[in-house]
Amino acid sequence: MKNMLIPLFALAAALSVQTALADDGAALFKSKPCAACHTVDMKMVGPALKDVAAKNAGKADAQATLAKHIKEGTQGNWGPIPMPANPVTDEEANTLAKWVLSLK
Repeated sequence: MKNMLIPLFALAAALSVQTALADDGAALFKSKPCAACHTVDMKMVGPALKDVAAKNAGKADAQATLAKHIKEGTQGNWGPIPMPANPVTDEEANTLAKWVLSLK
């Protein structure tokens, strides 16, 4: 019985680590092209992510809208420079949007 528990605990630990990594918006942000145009605290090519969070604070559909903008791109929300579509899955776009909106 003891021999069965060790692989079971190892599997549970591996799944926990994978879930934690998937929910880590900061790490996902750094692994995608987002950081080429955005920073957390100050405007670069695109707006600071804290400014994006402040602009969308309290909006009921903010996460879904931001996730769509991340995935499909957008233009005109922050000036004339368009934001291109990003190579992210729907889940990654939602994780990034949730993380951005959590920034203060």
